[in-house]
Amino acid sequence: MQLSTAYNRSNSSPLRYIDWLTVALYFILVACGVVSIYAASYQFDNAGIFEFSMFSGKQMMWIGISVVIGFCILLLDRRIYDAYAYPVYAVTILVLFLTIFIAPNVKGSHSWIVLGPISIQPAEFGKFATALAMAKLFSGYNFTLNKSYANYLKAALIIVLPIILIICQRETGSALVYTSLIFVLYREGMSGFVLFAGFCAVLFFVIAIKYTDVLFWSIPLGEALVFIGIMLLIVGMLFIYCRSWELGRNTALGYIACSAIAALLSYFGIDVNGTIFFVAVIGASVIYLIIAMFRENVRKVFVAVLFAVASVLFLFSVNYAFGKLESYQQLRIKVTLGIEDDIRGVGYNVNQSKIAIGSGGFWGKGLLNGTQTKLRYVPEQHTDFIFCTIGEEEGFAGSTTVLLLFLVLILRIIHIAERQRTAYGRVYAYCVASYFIFHLAINIGMVIGLCPVIGIPLPFFSYGGSSILGFTILLALLLRIDAARRESVN
Repeated sequence: MQLSTAYNRSNSSPLRYIDWLTVALYFILVACGVVSIYAASYQFDNAGIFEFSMFSGKQMMWIGISVVIGFCILLLDRRIYDAYAYPVYAVTILVLFLTIFIAPNVKGSHSWIVLGPISIQPAEFGKFATALAMAKLFSGYNFTLNKSYANYLKAALIIVLPIILIICQRETGSALVYTSLIFVLYREGMSGFVLFAGFCAVLFFVIAIKYTDVLFWSIPLGEALVFIGIMLLIVGMLFIYCRSWELGRNTALGYIACSAIAALLSYFGIDVNGTIFFVAVIGASVIYLIIAMFRENVRKVFVAVLFAVASVLFLFSVNYAFGKLESYQQLRIKVTLGIEDDIRGVGYNVNQSKIAIGSGGFWGKGLLNGTQTKLRYVPEQHTDFIFCTIGEEEGFAGSTTVLLLFLVLILRIIHIAERQRTAYGRVYAYCVASYFIFHLAINIGMVIGLCPVIGIPLPFFSYGGSSILGFTILLALLLRIDAARRESVN
């Protein structure tokens, strides 16, 4: 009996334990993606959806390759991915480094390696390699993120390395995808204050740039608004985070008193430089809080002090950092924020995309009947702007259906993550979920004008071999790791 049980375990296929709902969602999304690519590139020439002269036919070829590779991944022992996680990551980092020098210039980017008739974008494969390395790190013996700052440094290094190399390839959009892994760190114990600080940084950047041309108190209105926001947040942190009524009250009264004095001086014709005023007032509050640290909860008050100093330094660096961006990147941000209106230049794609989506109405114009699509008003409509084809031809109903399918997939991935018995499986699954959430949010936001155009594909829909292969490998590894969970029980 024992021999029979051992024989059955050794010969049981991991396919028995695959999460077939995720597999079904994958094939549904892939099929919808092929149809959308065909609709986006169809030109009334009667070419079939499977013909290689069409982008849809080429995409089908890549899907076939991806499915075969994914099937092979499912058959291999899960321990292989654990054992070789770091070597795979190291090789990927090496390839990303070499790509900077050997890749040809494609629209200003050096991110594609040409291999005969095909081109490969290593950044797409760096996603699963980074996820495996993160999973390996967190599954280490007695590893806890909050145990030491060295653990934070190790996790940050794994994430930052590919970001730096991909930025050097001048592929900023692909590099930003890796920043989504901060949500994995949050799930594994990172303080929510880091996410709060990140949100504030984005908000400060947007406000400072959007209102930089309007003057208030001899300084840009955006700068003044950010300074006021910093002061309000400091007071709020003292009340809510530090739970110190006395410090919060005294700091708020100090801000009010200083503002009243400045207003009074201005009333009598004495000019007060806004920047000097805000820096002096915030600086005085920081000194007061440092002194109070000796009698209050040191750690929490220190966080408020650190936030105040970092926020002011960040504000002063915004214009410098914005000036370091390429001119077209600056223009894209300005168009997104409504500072400039360049519908014939940088804003053309987004403007035409919104027209296409809006013209679809509720039910759409019907498959292959989109006029904006067929007349090629939207550039790159079969890649980054594929969603505008869905919006025009399938309307609000079709667009909502696609988004709901992605929502179900992401929720399923999170469900798989939470049922893992090991940190390895949980961390890897959350990495996959983070990638999908980022791609979906940024691509849709980009197409409807809520985000700058940064070249983020829509998973399974945008045309591209590297993209479909990369996301297939991500999901296949997730399914194999999840299957191992049930194998260990049975």
